[in-house]
Amino acid sequence: MVVSVREVAALAGVSVGTVSNVLNRPEKVADETVERVRGAIAQLGFVRNDAARQLRAGRSRSLGLIVLDVGNPFFTDLARGAEDKAAEAGLSVLLGNSDENADRESAYLDLFEEQRVNGVLLSPIGDATDRIARLRARGIPTVLVDRPSDTTSFSSVSVDDVLGGTIAVEHLTAIGCRSLAFVGGPQRIRQVSDRLDGVRRAVASADGGVRLEIIDTDSLTVLQGRRAGLAIGGRAASERPDGVFAANDLLALGVLQGLSASGIRVPDDIALIGYDDIEFAASASVALSSVKQPARMIGEAALQLLLDEIEAGDAFEHRHVRFEPELVARESTARPS
Repeated sequence: MVVSVREVAALAGVSVGTVSNVLNRPEKVADETVERVRGAIAQLGFVRNDAARQLRAGRSRSLGLIVLDVGNPFFTDLARGAEDKAAEAGLSVLLGNSDENADRESAYLDLFEEQRVNGVLLSPIGDATDRIARLRARGIPTVLVDRPSDTTSFSSVSVDDVLGGTIAVEHLTAIGCRSLAFVGGPQRIRQVSDRLDGVRRAVASADGGVRLEIIDTDSLTVLQGRRAGLAIGGRAASERPDGVFAANDLLALGVLQGLSASGIRVPDDIALIGYDDIEFAASASVALSSVKQPARMIGEAALQLLLDEIEAGDAFEHRHVRFEPELVARESTARPS
């Protein structure tokens, strides 16, 4: 049986308004009355209907976060950073996994809009400008996360993925690789296209002839990487790349599996580098070189921007925070000089 506020008030011998004050503003109520009301709450087993209270107030104590793949440890770490920062402000984070699916992303945005969350952090699949404008019109500020913004209409926190792609290729060419493969997709994901842009720039500016092959994948998963690795491993030695850059570490770990299953040695036959520097990269069967991006810091910075906008309202000046990636070289590219 659901216990009402009126029942608590009757047992404590106070008004409904006094019970409400005890629940929300106890400093305005005499200590003796607070204790009496709390005793009634405990005796009756009353649980406040916070959802109803939030709807009456027109806002919630929750924030929404939508990531591309919750199975990717990079996004797990990003979410932890955002959650920790939100907890400091007394807010909770509702996590949605789009799974790189535009329909699922839209469904989560609909849900967050219906729930009247205080704000949204979004790692979008494609162009989300119109949808963000709709959320803002409903009073829900939105910050792009792990993705730069091309407009001053909303804030973003990202990593320079073009630079990251350049760093990866420069590392491969520095250890002598001249036939490169980029494994990644789909290209509609901005992070993938930016990393490939950096790859192309580095190849174009490399000394000597460097060839580039692009191997598209349907998603950024270990399974897709393994398929790519097996496909590369099934070629004649003369037709294989001598260096592979995977668009994220999950793909790279899958490529490593596929190459190993094909009897190809990493890094002796093919050097391999990933992106994100997730925890599993260092503990792979061949420790994986990677381009590191600070996942937790991205989540923390994005959440702070969201809090700042919630507090400032229309007076908020949108900002764009961009971190620089860095190379973490390990065994998978450790060729003798």
